Amino acid sequence: MSTNQSKASKTQPTGPARPDWNAVRAQFPGLADRVFLDAACVSLLPRGAGEAVKRFSDELMQPSARDATAHHIWMDEQKAAAAPQAAALLGVDAGRIALVESTSHGLNIAAQSIPWETGDEVLMCNLEFLQVAIPFVKLAAARGVRPVFVPHRDGVVDAAAFAAAVTPRTRAIVVSSTQWSNGYRVDLAALAGIARRTGAWLVVDAIQQAGAVPVETDGVDFLIAGGHKWLNAPMGTGFMCLSGRVLDKLEPASWGYLTLEPPTGGWGNYFTTPSITPDRRYEFVRTAQRFEIGGTANYPGAIALAKSLEVVNGVGIHRAAERVWELGERLTEGLRKLDVKLETPFGREHRAGIVSFTCGGREQDTACLGHLLARNVCVAQRYTSQTGGVRVSVHYFNNAEDIDQLLAGVADFRAR
Repeated sequence: MSTNQSKASKTQPTGPARPDWNAVRAQFPGLADRVFLDAACVSLLPRGAGEAVKRFSDELMQPSARDATAHHIWMDEQKAAAAPQAAALLGVDAGRIALVESTSHGLNIAAQSIPWETGDEVLMCNLEFLQVAIPFVKLAAARGVRPVFVPHRDGVVDAAAFAAAVTPRTRAIVVSSTQWSNGYRVDLAALAGIARRTGAWLVVDAIQQAGAVPVETDGVDFLIAGGHKWLNAPMGTGFMCLSGRVLDKLEPASWGYLTLEPPTGGWGNYFTTPSITPDRRYEFVRTAQRFEIGGTANYPGAIALAKSLEVVNGVGIHRAAERVWELGERLTEGLRKLDVKLETPFGREHRAGIVSFTCGGREQDTACLGHLLARNVCVAQRYTSQTGGVRVSVHYFNNAEDIDQLLAGVADFRAR
């Protein structure tokens, strides 16, 4: 394990000295009537985020601003709260954060921004979720880029295997920080070192990690996370953290006026100036914001994302991670005592919130899933390249009773 990853794996107290986990749990009304262990699919919205969207919706129905121009400017201000919260989560400057509509959106921004040449190669692992691969596989036809899939080893995405696969034509390394089917958390620091040595761009899908445990950002060029999983935000939200190298050397493939340097006196003053013309020089911001859509985007989603991030930032991501790891260990220890195969036998340094197990094959896993859902225990079933099974998502809002109810359900299923 690298030094950087070791540091990221240690608990670094932030937020309250001792989080009141019952109070944190109470912020998620969806936990009241089920054992929810499926954040890796679509997570639950905290009450504060739902209330913020309702307030925004009420303002849309009956604006308090004197005119629609002022109303629009107010909406822009509300949306702006999300980027600083994302920056706080990652421990980076807010100028490195761009808001995106989804992980897919961010991955496509990366794929379209990197300056490819015919014959370039992009390294990926064969455990990846298909959307991670799609934008880069499509480059094969469009720009003559060769996708190279590094095989996993018993569910492990080995940094050494990526290092061995690098060639002088390797332009990018694309990887999920935590794999979606078996929960393996990669050594991002090691991959960042490989990218630095070779000059490759490092693109990271962090949707299955961000919000649960800390994510390494040093040396990562594009770090992307959609909001609807571990960030507990709505669909159509997310953020992207860009490296200084991206901000200095790359440009987006699309442009919007809201990523321009703000005009003197603001947009309200600009639009009422008779001499304005589209025949002008356009100066865009040099922060990550220039990679955003730059138009009227998902404002309600951004507002909810900001409020959802306030919850985890209030807890502190390192304290949240300690909670996730402790509950995950309770789960893995319990599963080892049952008649199942643990697909996530990894220690903290290679685990976030996903723990998978199999009852022996797809049909048995499907039956186990149905048995658990009938007991109101919400989990999922996922596979990639012959790994996976019943997938359990352990989040910081869960508790020991949730884990014990899952284990009791699995034990009852195997007994039958």
